[in-house]
Amino acid sequence: MSQNLPNMLDNTIARLREMVNENSVVGEPIVTNDGVTIIPVSKVSVGFGGGGSDFVSKNLNHHENPFGGGVGAGVKVTPVAFLVIKDGNVRMIPVATPANTTVDRLVEMVPDTLDKIAAFVDSRTEKK
Repeated sequence: MSQNLPNMLDNTIARLREMVNENSVVGEPIVTNDGVTIIPVSKVSVGFGGGGSDFVSKNLNHHENPFGGGVGAGVKVTPVAFLVIKDGNVRMIPVATPANTTVDRLVEMVPDTLDKIAAFVDSRTEKK
């Protein structure tokens, strides 16, 4: 069996380790001029896959079969929250996730729409 695939996997894992470390999840602290420390907190998602095969060589003098294969990986870092430290107090401020679907967007619009309808009804009532 060819050693190409294990080598490709090892190289890809080494690259992933270079890209993602403990600072990817809990970031480096940021200290402001007024003494507030802000620490970013993120979620890390990793996808990984690979495969390959040795092919039969048509050349009888060739002792090693040709190899074909590939490896791929992806990393996604999503901000989740910020830890804010001030005067010995720690607060966690979550990062709002954006609406991904039409239903999510509609649900987000409901309070604002209800406020507008109530204001319109109130203005019509005051005119009478």
